[in-house]
Amino acid sequence: MNTPRRALITGITGQDGSYLAELLLEHGYEVFGLVRRSSSPRLERIAHLEERLTLLHGDLLDPSSLVAAVATARPDEVYNLAAQSFVPTSWQEPVLTAEFTGLGVTRLLEALRQAAPEARFYQASSSEIFGQVGQSPQDETTPFWPRSPYGVAKLYGHWITVNYRESYGLFACCGILFNHESPRRGEEFVTRKITRAAARIAAGLERELVLGNLDARRDWGYAGDYVRAMWLMLQRDEPRDYVIASGRTHSVGEFCERAFAEVGLDWREHVRSDERFRRPAEIDRLVGDASRAREELGWAPETSFEELVALMVRADVELLRRDRSAR
Repeated sequence: MNTPRRALITGITGQDGSYLAELLLEHGYEVFGLVRRSSSPRLERIAHLEERLTLLHGDLLDPSSLVAAVATARPDEVYNLAAQSFVPTSWQEPVLTAEFTGLGVTRLLEALRQAAPEARFYQASSSEIFGQVGQSPQDETTPFWPRSPYGVAKLYGHWITVNYRESYGLFACCGILFNHESPRRGEEFVTRKITRAAARIAAGLERELVLGNLDARRDWGYAGDYVRAMWLMLQRDEPRDYVIASGRTHSVGEFCERAFAEVGLDWREHVRSDERFRRPAEIDRLVGDASRAREELGWAPETSFEELVALMVRADVELLRRDRSAR
């Protein structure tokens, strides 16, 4: 009987971590998840999986805890999805963002170098590292110009992963993922703000949604599709970095239009823009070219923008219905 492969996921309680854990379990992995020690850990996204997972305590700020977690898990694959991942917060807490999202990658790579140098490593890079782009669409050769403390920290994490690959021969890949959403997205993110507000306004619980730049355009995909690309990267013979994207852009206003139409409303009657919610340094348009991933990984998104928005709105309508019936 073959011994199952072992994977360690940091950030397993987040959107991507929960979908990735599901995927790896389907592939027969033994899955370990790194969680921060807390009096009330937030495990709702993995509650349906918890009995099939081994959760280990650790923190990207604490190198010794990372070494201990890696030594315990003895992983074949490590997926680093943990970060301070909300861009607006990075302006309010730039140093903490740098510690978690940037230096935290170095601490984890050092832990691997010490305790599991043969493990394959995936680093969650972000389209935010492109920032104020000079070419469109963006691919793996596009110059980086991040426009937020988050983007700068992610770029450090990206380059330190490349550096460890080239310096120490680690099998280390970066996935430069463009925006990917799902019903498990945090409520602070604009897409989930929109779908949640559409559900609540349709139910008569709210009247208005206030957002920042409605003209900002993003390349949006479904998180369940994108974690599959992460796994595929670590199945290659040689480590390489990949852009993961749909190749299509839509404005925040278009997302609102689709979401509110799903519940039979005209978004223009309920959504307004306020300058207070704009970023200090805005990125107007990001769109990815995932040709390398298509050709080398055989990856392509399976969920359209329209299907994604409908999926999220229906999930928020159902969540609201359950909450109200439980009272």
